[in-house]
Amino acid sequence: MIKTFLSFWRETPRPALLGLLLFFCAGFADGALVPFFPLWASSEAGIPIGAIGLLFGCYAGGELLAAPLIGGIADRVGRRPVLILASLGVGCGFTALFFVHGVVAAAVVLIATGICESVLHPTIMTVIADVTPPSTHSRWFSLAHVSSSAGQILGPASGAVLALMSLRSVFLASGTVLLLGSLVMLFALAETIGAGRGTDDDDDGAEEEEGLSALLPAFRDSRLARLLGWVVLFEISANWIEAVIPLYARDAGTLTPSGIGTLFAFAAALTVGLQMLVSRFAETRSALWLTVAAGVTTSAAFALLAASPAMLSLIAAVSLCAMAQMLVGPLVPTAVNALAPPARRASYMAASSVAVDLKDSLGPSLGTALYAIAPRLPWIAGIPLVVIASLGLGAAIGRARPAAGSSASGQDKTGTGATLEEPSIPDGAVVENYR
Repeated sequence: MIKTFLSFWRETPRPALLGLLLFFCAGFADGALVPFFPLWASSEAGIPIGAIGLLFGCYAGGELLAAPLIGGIADRVGRRPVLILASLGVGCGFTALFFVHGVVAAAVVLIATGICESVLHPTIMTVIADVTPPSTHSRWFSLAHVSSSAGQILGPASGAVLALMSLRSVFLASGTVLLLGSLVMLFALAETIGAGRGTDDDDDGAEEEEGLSALLPAFRDSRLARLLGWVVLFEISANWIEAVIPLYARDAGTLTPSGIGTLFAFAAALTVGLQMLVSRFAETRSALWLTVAAGVTTSAAFALLAASPAMLSLIAAVSLCAMAQMLVGPLVPTAVNALAPPARRASYMAASSVAVDLKDSLGPSLGTALYAIAPRLPWIAGIPLVVIASLGLGAAIGRARPAAGSSASGQDKTGTGATLEEPSIPDGAVVENYR
């Protein structure tokens, strides 16, 4: 086992490993923040339950405002400076929440943090895609999911301890971890822009657009828009698990704030332990099969929550939703990267992140609003929504196959339904350049 790990460490491109590390830091921050934010808002900030989602939406709103404009900036100024500044900005934003008082100040901080966040995750994905062969992208994006989930184990677990002292202290821990991540990027990350491209990027990178218009092509791609529309619909309902369960469990008297943190840490631990096994299983299944399975699994979780807020129902529900995310998680970035020209990779990843931002904005807003009407309403309404969305998402990924594969010569090796272009330089060359 140790020999295998050392071999993996030596042979893996350093930027990809650093990308996994930054995913861990971001996962820790999100895992520590998300389960406790509704509790902090309702108990310490005095915000009505129905309005908590709107404050959540300020964070996602900053991302939505910025992503179409600066989300793909890494394609022009480089991956390294963008990652350093983005992780620094998000870390400072989370840390600032520890000191601010009042709804307006918190909203301003969250919007500014969201602007920095708009480039963080897509640029990490782009760095990984830059230095790894296309045929391995699905596996690498699964590893990114594992790294993020590993952070989401320690994040809620640390938050559970800190919540015993103060819910506000969770923000300080989240920010500190991302600030440390930005320091690591500053001293260890090499620039990866241009890595893994062929020597003859004919139509994708030959004509360089100038100005702001250079960042927008991905947002005008109708193939991508159709795919991400279904992603948004699926993720909005799936997001209700994170946004509503803390309130649902607390009001039912099932869990304390510390218990809620432990529950989400358990769900993340399942992902760390099972993601790669699920990914191997998924390689032999079609995208439609995987998304339908994820939809059925999420629907079963909602049915359990609608039936009872008991401890067993909560544990089973977060376990089922974790399994659904293991099935769908690597599908979307792999399909998006297959559609993206190499010269626009960060822009396409930024467009994909808009779907996540919409989920983070609309999901909590709708979920907490439905919960304010009736505690079980989010789960009842979520079942038909997630079934429809899973069918549409599977079909959209399947339709991406001819579009992505029109100039490709390789077979589909990802299980996403999208044919990936074989690397135009030897696989080992990218690895060798970054050892």
